[in-house]
Amino acid sequence: MKTILALAAGNQQRAREIIREMGLHEAWQAVGARTEEVGSLRSGLLCKHLDIDLHVYSPTPLRVERSFAAAARIAAHPRIRRMEYANLLDAEDRCLEWHAQYEDHDGRLWQIDMIHMAEGSPWAGYFERVADRIAATLTEETHEAILRLKYETPDEEHIPGIALYRAVIEGSVRSRAELKAWLQANPVEGIVTWMPEPNRTEP
Repeated sequence: MKTILALAAGNQQRAREIIREMGLHEAWQAVGARTEEVGSLRSGLLCKHLDIDLHVYSPTPLRVERSFAAAARIAAHPRIRRMEYANLLDAEDRCLEWHAQYEDHDGRLWQIDMIHMAEGSPWAGYFERVADRIAATLTEETHEAILRLKYETPDEEHIPGIALYRAVIEGSVRSRAELKAWLQANPVEGIVTWMPEPNRTEP
């Protein structure tokens, strides 16, 4: 378990170094937007899957050209190998999506997901609250269980992080076999809106 914890801590630290090196916050601030970390980086559950998730907020109306201006600045970094864009403003997501691939000095590839939405979006702030609630709910035992299951999951097997967290926290899952059974009984469909119940000490 010490090896897994060391791997997770190292990747967590490296993710924040990449954010600073890339100037990701500054690139979006230059077009009048603000950024928030979400997902496993915010909740402290980043493990072997090299993924950086940012939500980006701009005043209404969301200007597509400003999103492209920030993305162009990010894409100009010499370690960016690929950049993908999707306009989902008319979908449930109501956002612009940017997916960048960053090649680290050691050849490892990081996925940087930047979800750009208007401040008034129904999803604004929601996933930040989810990550914060998960982090506040974790015990040492559930934290280690999640990291171990992430580590043991084959790279080609995609399990949404939120589904794994729910399985461990709500479903008391602790093994790969239990996780498989839990996912079969609780299939992931669309945007997952689960978050753990607040601790009694939370306001």
